[in-house]
Amino acid sequence: MKRVFGTALAFFTAVTANLFFSTFANASCGKVKIAEMNWASAELMANVDKIILEKGYGCEVEMVAGATMPTFTSMNEKGTPDVAPELWANAVAVPLKKAVGENRLIVANNSPITGLGEGWWLPPHTVKKHPELKTALDVLKRPDLFPYSEDKSKGAFVGCPAGWGCQLANANLFRAFEMEKKGWVLVDPGSAAGLDGSMAKAVERGENWFGYYWSPTSMIGKYKMHKLDFGVPFGGKDNWDNCIVKPEKDCANPKKSSWVKSEVNSVVSANFKKNAGVALDYIKNRVYPGDVMNSMLVFMTEQKAGGKDAAYEFLAKHGKIWESWVSSDVAKKIKSSL
Repeated sequence: MKRVFGTALAFFTAVTANLFFSTFANASCGKVKIAEMNWASAELMANVDKIILEKGYGCEVEMVAGATMPTFTSMNEKGTPDVAPELWANAVAVPLKKAVGENRLIVANNSPITGLGEGWWLPPHTVKKHPELKTALDVLKRPDLFPYSEDKSKGAFVGCPAGWGCQLANANLFRAFEMEKKGWVLVDPGSAAGLDGSMAKAVERGENWFGYYWSPTSMIGKYKMHKLDFGVPFGGKDNWDNCIVKPEKDCANPKKSSWVKSEVNSVVSANFKKNAGVALDYIKNRVYPGDVMNSMLVFMTEQKAGGKDAAYEFLAKHGKIWESWVSSDVAKKIKSSL
């Protein structure tokens, strides 16, 4: 009888302890709000974060709609949401620095995606056929390789649609590099669809194409576009902020420059840092290789998949990547839940 009672007591104690520690682990993370930004890569990252934080760390996650400025403003002023997985920080550089200095927000990850950014691109077949085109300066010497459809004697450089912020930057860089004198025409593609269509048409026909785009995107992933080195250093913050991104009337003398470096961070609230425990280490550790992110965006486009479906696809197909972000015990929990 004593043996039976002792065994039962030991079993009860073990179960109680497990429940206690499980509850404690869950409580240590608590409720977390994640901003699901309104573009594909951010949707994917937010949903991967949700699954890993819930299944691996016992967090109670709520997704909230987000966009760069509204999300940052809410985090800065209200302390919520708790996580912005993909915050393009150039747009909020000054107030973000202030918020970090005052311990309201924490930049948990300085570079959650590799190889991202804006710039000028060539198709891979062009690079292969013309290995001498190593920089934008090299390309600018060969307008004949990129004939403009309305005047074959000139080269076509495809910029941004009217109204986009990058339209001003491309127009001013066009002037800075004196591209008109070198035989180039700055082409307005008219819309996002026009820009995509211009690239797709050229690549699928094996034709040369030279223009602006950004990564991570499904277009760069699908066509494996090559990002050009500009061949010149960054022309300075004053030149960029007070001239390159301004209307021509406010930028009389633009200097040659490479594209400004894109700063993308994973930002968390002070509350998340306080309560999330080791879950914060996951946010610090997770880095998506640029080529993998682009391949996931191709998947989302071709399969018409949302962030949730893409997150499960990523976790199923890229275990070698995400398992390095977490401990082996956490990885087991997540894999058993898939």
